[in-house]
Amino acid sequence: MRITGYRTLTTVHRWGRPVGDVNGVVADGVTEVPVVLLETDAGVTGVGLGASGDLELVFGALDGQDPRAVTALYDRMLAFVFKSGHAGSTFGTIGAFDMALWDLKAKLADEPLWRTLGAADRFVPAYASGLEYALPDDALVELYEPWADRGFTGAKVKGGLDVDRDVKRLAIVRDVLRVNTDHPDLMYDVNEAWGRHQAVRFARRVEDQVDLMWIEEPVRRWDVAGHRAVASELRAAVATGENLTGLEKYGPLLDRDAVGVVQAGSVWGITHFLRVSVLALGRDLPVSPVGYNANPVAHASAAVPNHLVTEVQDLSWPVGLDVDQEIQDGGIVLGDRPGLGIEVDEALIAANRESGTWAVPSGPHVRPVDAGLRLARRRSGEQP
Repeated sequence: MRITGYRTLTTVHRWGRPVGDVNGVVADGVTEVPVVLLETDAGVTGVGLGASGDLELVFGALDGQDPRAVTALYDRMLAFVFKSGHAGSTFGTIGAFDMALWDLKAKLADEPLWRTLGAADRFVPAYASGLEYALPDDALVELYEPWADRGFTGAKVKGGLDVDRDVKRLAIVRDVLRVNTDHPDLMYDVNEAWGRHQAVRFARRVEDQVDLMWIEEPVRRWDVAGHRAVASELRAAVATGENLTGLEKYGPLLDRDAVGVVQAGSVWGITHFLRVSVLALGRDLPVSPVGYNANPVAHASAAVPNHLVTEVQDLSWPVGLDVDQEIQDGGIVLGDRPGLGIEVDEALIAANRESGTWAVPSGPHVRPVDAGLRLARRRSGEQP
């Protein structure tokens, strides 16, 4: 069996509301979802998801290879870009191809990926995460009540610019989830909005008023000393790692005991998550994947012993993707469909004329140039 080629599609996810974080918001709630279809001479196609800007560059490592050698092919892709480096969009490309390879491997075994990876249970504990930064406070109840109805006991709230507002919103979400538990797990994500000189002071103000399970990305992803400072001063754990593009980037954080919950971005693929999990396990730390459309890394979450919770960002699927999962009982219930359990309706995707705005300057991955000015105005009482 050999890999013969690939095709790409782009569908969209309709959130039905503005989505984003402190770095920006997609106002119309429509975001693009890139899809990679990896083809074989056996007529079986693997599905991978995620932004992948270097497909032509990386595919040379896979062309003509046996797709069942997934971990060897992962290393082959890394080796193929050794000189140019594997950060950024290149790492995203490797992750998308890696998902497609694992999808193929499980399909060829005629079993769901969670079984191929050795999991005993199809249930994956999870927490709700609505990317709700742009919503008014009173809309949080409407957003998180359906999650509470599905048994969720934990949720993440975005913040960073206005600590008093963040405390109020955390309390609102906590009260919604109290229908299921007296002590909901609250995660507070500031998406790298603070400097080291601010992080401990701001985080303490929040923690003094709301019990937190973790605070996420309090400083820039590479700021080991900043993460360590926060970790040493708070009761809550520090969670970080979703934006680290490579296993080697975790070492400085782990060596300084600067992270309590080790995260990995789902968009970086299955193999990356598995390796991050082993790295965390060696330090007796839990691991938690950051969410993405269709929750593809949930299959791997089910198979690692130190999995804590998986982030789930929405209760619906992108246009043209049918996903064999149920979101209930406070987590993800994986199905029996072979592979990742994702079926792609190419005709429906081709007929759709919407385009997403996740990666444009107004999207949540681009820090506004006036973010510092707006923060200063908030502190002085001016209108932003």
